[in-house]
Amino acid sequence: MSDPRFKFSLVYEDESIVAFNKNSGIAVSPDRWDISRERMDKLAAEFLNIPRLYTVHRIDKETSGLVLFAKNADSHKMLSLAFESRSVEKKYIAIVRGRPSWKEQSCDLPLVPNGNKKHHTIVDKFRGKKSLTAFRLLGSAGNYSVLEAIPLTGRTHQIRVHLAALGHPVVCDEFYGNTKPVFLSSFKKNWRGNPDEERPLLSRLGLHALELIIIDGLNLHAPLVKDMAALISQMEKASKVKILKIEE
Repeated sequence: MSDPRFKFSLVYEDESIVAFNKNSGIAVSPDRWDISRERMDKLAAEFLNIPRLYTVHRIDKETSGLVLFAKNADSHKMLSLAFESRSVEKKYIAIVRGRPSWKEQSCDLPLVPNGNKKHHTIVDKFRGKKSLTAFRLLGSAGNYSVLEAIPLTGRTHQIRVHLAALGHPVVCDEFYGNTKPVFLSSFKKNWRGNPDEERPLLSRLGLHALELIIIDGLNLHAPLVKDMAALISQMEKASKVKILKIEE
């Protein structure tokens, strides 16, 4: 269920929790630097016509995908403890620059926020907190690749910083890579379109929160939003290899 006024769609709801598939460009909860900006917790409560929702976890404003909220204080406490104890499994899909030489790779570089208003995170071997992300290569086309990313810790921008450190920043990442959009002509051989009229396949951060497996084995899934799904579909056509089963 979705509403064109809102930038998200309902994925799951019961008496205790609710999950949404959010678009890129909307924050999950208040920003201490700008508490007035549009945010999901308020819009989602309005969407459901209830007084409030409790934020359980956050994904970056620029990231699309699965966001989970609690409907009451008891559920909020239970789920918050589950996330803090790392008993919740999280899976992301990332589109990155370059073609990794590995099929699977883990990154354990310690991370720490640098304290600025944009919440940048940096690698710091002395002050950084333990951080671990597991990556798996799903497929490539041209100089782009699709990865599965499983964060085993929950640091701010963890996946983005680890991928940049590995030499494969997420596409359109203004913090840790560059904002250059992804065009079909950049990876499709013998492309014959008009360069002056070509529109980008993706012009926002290529990161999507795909799955959460939470308490009692509840598996929540947020299908790729249209722009990332379209880009991966074109990458599959160009490489002639199935990269990812995209659920509508």
